[in-house]
Amino acid sequence: MSPSDSLREQMIAQYDAMSAQLQQAARYVLEHPEDVALVSMREVARHADVQPATMTRLAKFLGLPGYDELRAQHAAALRQGGDGFAAKVRQRVNEGSERGASDTASHMLQGLSAQLAKLCEPDSLRRLEATADRLTSARKVYVLGLRSSHAVAWHFHYVMTLLGERSVHLEGPGGTGGDALIRATSEDVLLVISIKPYATGALELAQLAKAQGVGIVSITDSEVSPLAALSEQVVLCPTESDSFFHTLTPALAISEVLCSLLAAFDRPKTLEALQQADKHLLHLITYATAIPRRR
Repeated sequence: MSPSDSLREQMIAQYDAMSAQLQQAARYVLEHPEDVALVSMREVARHADVQPATMTRLAKFLGLPGYDELRAQHAAALRQGGDGFAAKVRQRVNEGSERGASDTASHMLQGLSAQLAKLCEPDSLRRLEATADRLTSARKVYVLGLRSSHAVAWHFHYVMTLLGERSVHLEGPGGTGGDALIRATSEDVLLVISIKPYATGALELAQLAKAQGVGIVSITDSEVSPLAALSEQVVLCPTESDSFFHTLTPALAISEVLCSLLAAFDRPKTLEALQQADKHLLHLITYATAIPRRR
């Protein structure tokens, strides 16, 4: 384990013991290690929305003499790990910027490419596989995503309904979405999708399910997300965007991958379920079977 990995684990382990300001600084360090390695302390503090002195206090809280040592560890890790998928895509983004590609759409799409490439890194792939294994072992999979995360939860549930009857989407009129958990047991798993700002209702239902013995797995944006402490398995999705709104593209990609991994677990059963779904949808004339003529 490199010093940077050890420091990262220490930050996560001690996160709950930090003051609110230190937590804010630590979260930025965890989510932007390259900035810590390359940018001045004042600039890092500005981006983290804390005072520069808070960055020094964070370093000392972690047992380091000062911020310079914190920065040095991140710089060493960056020098050792610059050849990953995301690094290569970032290089292309920088090259594009030098050629004058400042168009908003181009920047956003190149940023999404870098984020999706990051999901291909070994740690992310390990998390995806472990989460899929946990979901596969469940009797039922309850799915929860509120507000912006609802789209990801619905996508996962929709695909899973084509594969069988194991998925239960926790939504309902009049605040009844969580009622399905009444019958949830320790044989079941709750998949929660939530990113900052975290929906209070999602956190409360996750805590309730955990208290009932239901296994929790999550798709979230940080190792210090409130969901991370509740979850057996966590898949991390980047959410930063050049837009005013956070991006959900990586989270949707994770949903697609998890569905594919679950479908591949029992291919004959999956094929049978999809054939049954196709027959049903054809009977309902759900989709157009002929291309309309142009007028």
